[in-house]
Amino acid sequence: MTATGLITGEDGRERCFWHGNLPEYLRYHDEEWGRPVTDDVRLFEKICLEGFQSGLSWLTILRKRDNFRAAFAGFDFNRVALFDDADIERCVADAGIIRHRGKIVSTINNARRAIELKDEFGSLARYFWSHEPKPEERPPVVDRATLSANPTTAASVRFSKDLKKRGWTFVGPTTIYAFMQAMGLVNDHLEGCYCRDSVEKMRNALVRP
Repeated sequence: MTATGLITGEDGRERCFWHGNLPEYLRYHDEEWGRPVTDDVRLFEKICLEGFQSGLSWLTILRKRDNFRAAFAGFDFNRVALFDDADIERCVADAGIIRHRGKIVSTINNARRAIELKDEFGSLARYFWSHEPKPEERPPVVDRATLSANPTTAASVRFSKDLKKRGWTFVGPTTIYAFMQAMGLVNDHLEGCYCRDSVEKMRNALVRP
């Protein structure tokens, strides 16, 4: 890895350092991370999984993602909102996911809050994308030093505060910034990463909800 935070893959392409050339992590970097998402279910899934990831490696969550999807009805928040105490105990007993009772309960709570948001805004995507930072809030250069120094941003702090006021849980500003990075609300592929330009083109072409 160079001082820029880039590493060269076996294909000769330079990428952000954090995937470490691990196959499934590299695939996630290349095919998912940072690409703008407007699908409500995918957005809900990701914000929940970011909450489960808190204190852990995202790779741990990524490797368990299919298990999480099975446990939480594909993250269809209309279905998760109906989960009861038996579902909580089922999830707590599920060795295929992170068996953190508080985060499991939080997912059910957040599903109910998601329905409220959809009723108010028409879609989760419309609400989430309303928190996309303005260009002047973004750093002039996205490099490793900038990202390391800024695990949160003014936009993620505002976003987090608003979600908490609406009753969401496990949505601190660091968690929310990771969500924004992953779902393309910002493009934090490093300068020089081969994905950066293609992600930026996708963001520029996106019709915001």
